[in-house]
Amino acid sequence: MNSAAFISIAVVTLFGALCAGLLPRLIHAALAFAVAFITLAALYLLLGAEFVGLVQVFVYVGAVAVLIVFTILLTRRDAGKDRGVNWSGVIVACAVFGGLLSAIVNSRALAVAAPAAPPLTVKAIGHVLMTDYGWPLQCAGVLLTVALLGAVLIALEEKR
Repeated sequence: MNSAAFISIAVVTLFGALCAGLLPRLIHAALAFAVAFITLAALYLLLGAEFVGLVQVFVYVGAVAVLIVFTILLTRRDAGKDRGVNWSGVIVACAVFGGLLSAIVNSRALAVAAPAAPPLTVKAIGHVLMTDYGWPLQCAGVLLTVALLGAVLIALEEKR
């Protein structure tokens, strides 16, 4: 892995995440959030996890970030209000970051080398999903379909 590419992508990811939390305009914060998602997918691709990187792009950038942007654009109730900085949230975030950092640094898992894993391909993931996890995959599909139909029914009732 190229260290310069990793460091530059990590810096852009952190910058996007910080902007998402600190920008006063909500739409700018949502777009910075999308940038953080995209660069996180780039980190996955750089690490060789192509499937996870593509799922990150499709699900989080393609669905979640676009949904957040559309929600903000369709519900502009506080367009003139300034959000300001939530200092209690900043303090809690710094405390959580410090706790996680100290747990990582003091962990014994950093001293142990990870065992070599066989390469995981999309074909292998698909085979396992369709054979060993076929029933849970179908249950999740039915659950998502029922949730989508429920959301459509709720939206139709409000128009009447």
